[in-house]
Amino acid sequence: MILASIGLILLIAGVICDVFGAIGMHRFDNFYLRLHAATVGTIGGKFYPLIGVALIAADMRLWPIAGIALLSALLVMITAPVGSHALAFAAAEKNLVPIEKNEFTGDSR
Repeated sequence: MILASIGLILLIAGVICDVFGAIGMHRFDNFYLRLHAATVGTIGGKFYPLIGVALIAADMRLWPIAGIALLSALLVMITAPVGSHALAFAAAEKNLVPIEKNEFTGDSR
């Protein structure tokens, strides 16, 4: 019962992260900020609910479903940040999307 309650809380947290990611995608005007919002929606909106599903399945003793959900959560946690970093790096290297201000050096391009 405790695992199911924690799983339900994680499912609700995933919905909230998805909503915030969608709002960020709509309101942000910069490519990099939109990329950040998309990553928040991906990690928070998919990782947390998958962990929640795994906890609910473990509480119901459905071990194959719990294992598949944990494996899926691990794959999302590994691939989503790598993909967003690759997009940001490629856009910055090819100057497709100019960086308005460099946070490290303080100058702009």
